[in-house]
Amino acid sequence: MSASIKSLITAYAINPYKGSEDGTAWNILIQVAKENRIVAITRENNQDAIEQYLTENDIPSAQNIQFEYFDLPYWMRFWKRKEKGALLYAYLWQIGIVFFIWKRKFQFDVAHHLNFHCDWMPTFLWIFGKPFVWGPVGHHPKIEKAFILQTGGWKALLQDRIKWYVKKFFWTFDPFLKITKWKASKILCINSSVEKVLNLPKEKVVLLPAIATEEAAILPKSSQQFELLSIGRFVHLKGFDLTIRAFAQFYEQQNPSIQANLKLTLIGKGPLKNQLQNLVQQLNIGNAVAFVYWVNRSELNTYFSNADVFLFPSHEGAGMVVPEALSFGLPVVCLDNIGPGESIDENSGIKIPISDYLTTIKNLSIAIDKLYHHEAFRTKLSKGAKERFETYFTWHRKGSIISKNYQEIDKSRFQKASKKYKSSLA
Repeated sequence: MSASIKSLITAYAINPYKGSEDGTAWNILIQVAKENRIVAITRENNQDAIEQYLTENDIPSAQNIQFEYFDLPYWMRFWKRKEKGALLYAYLWQIGIVFFIWKRKFQFDVAHHLNFHCDWMPTFLWIFGKPFVWGPVGHHPKIEKAFILQTGGWKALLQDRIKWYVKKFFWTFDPFLKITKWKASKILCINSSVEKVLNLPKEKVVLLPAIATEEAAILPKSSQQFELLSIGRFVHLKGFDLTIRAFAQFYEQQNPSIQANLKLTLIGKGPLKNQLQNLVQQLNIGNAVAFVYWVNRSELNTYFSNADVFLFPSHEGAGMVVPEALSFGLPVVCLDNIGPGESIDENSGIKIPISDYLTTIKNLSIAIDKLYHHEAFRTKLSKGAKERFETYFTWHRKGSIISKNYQEIDKSRFQKASKKYKSSLA
């Protein structure tokens, strides 16, 4: 299919060798380029990785992409070493890129602000007066107080609430965020809460979870153990304390012969690693729990292939690893929330209602027990997991939906121009 629409896409974070936000942006870009011509603007520090990947891999759709690289002056980067500084820099980058586009005089039909996925960070692409797409835009709900206090205490709760009220400040008072919502032709929303939190017009909303992955290359299972797997950063948002405590309850209720056959593997890194390792020792399950430092994507295949269940009681509004687990046919046990809870259904996993802390742990433990002792049920969910992935979480599907919205926007633009022209002749 010949590319007909020319879009300008801004992607602050994009890297074909990485996962999360960087990997999402890369995969969406490559898929959208199958049907459209693209000017893609990203940071200068992504150039080497992009050029190396395109040298090593034959990506036909990349011929439709004109990569451009922009960064703010070096003296403006001194504060971006920490998380808060990086977010401020990203905000300023969105402003600076406007002048870069003006200077280079890029021609395009539709503009698209691809990332960050923040629900509080605006785009300034509306300045050009062209139709534009905003998103995927994500939203993390507020973590229940009791869940933070159990692992981080009052200090962690205070830090989390400060972040929450900073976001509320932007939602309420940032004029550029209001203009972004008003001017956007389409707004891609990662989960159902984005529309409510930002009070978006329904006709602009496209529900499109950003999370996806490629078809899994499943390896033969090398262990006879019943293995639960969980992957992510060791931070409060990911709920690893729930993972460990739920597994511990399940483990304690089994006889020694069964216990010898059980294993929980946690893959990740982050500030809570030592605390989580101490929790494992306190619960006397050290012989059944393995911590694995962050591994590359190819190594993950082995861990996914060896697992029987993906345990992921995260509080986040997305959950990038969930589609990967589904692609391997792993039933997912998660919280019934707007993140992982919206990624699965009753045929691909078990969603646990968010209750008080201890009840939630108990219900997670019961779900694990059911999956262990009822093999037929586990097999049914495994089949459903594969079907769920194939229906909703391929990159091809994401690219097709975005391209379709480009076409609708472009068609609407020409209709408006035609109507305006006819009106001028009347």
